[in-house]
Amino acid sequence: MTSTNGFEPRIVAFLCNWCTYTGADLAGTSRLQYPPNIRIIRTMCSGAVDPVYVLKPILEGVDGVLIGGCHPGDCHYQSGNYKARRRYIALREILKSTGLDEDRVWLRWISASEGQKFAETVTEMVASIKDLGPNPMRDQWAV
Repeated sequence: MTSTNGFEPRIVAFLCNWCTYTGADLAGTSRLQYPPNIRIIRTMCSGAVDPVYVLKPILEGVDGVLIGGCHPGDCHYQSGNYKARRRYIALREILKSTGLDEDRVWLRWISASEGQKFAETVTEMVASIKDLGPNPMRDQWAV
């Protein structure tokens, strides 16, 4: 999948061990096709993803960040995904106030049985980031 200008987004994904990471594993074992632009970091819970963990890759030139967690009400840690949702809303405001595009950070609820939804989410995110173009911070650092 190459865009007309050759830009291929780099995306970092913080995925909940119990749901979204397992959904990603299901997508792989089911041999579902999705773009290889994503690098996964497994976390125990989406609620453990501190906004600093998201800001650092954005400031270092990563084109997008995906946070994946259990559906609300299904968190293995009871309320971790609600914490993630609050942090995500605050994070979008931080990005907006600093002039960075808040649409580069996505929060999605994907359960362990939704491998197809994981593959579709990654495909949709890559297309969306391609439309946005490279992260302006990418030019600030040696790649």
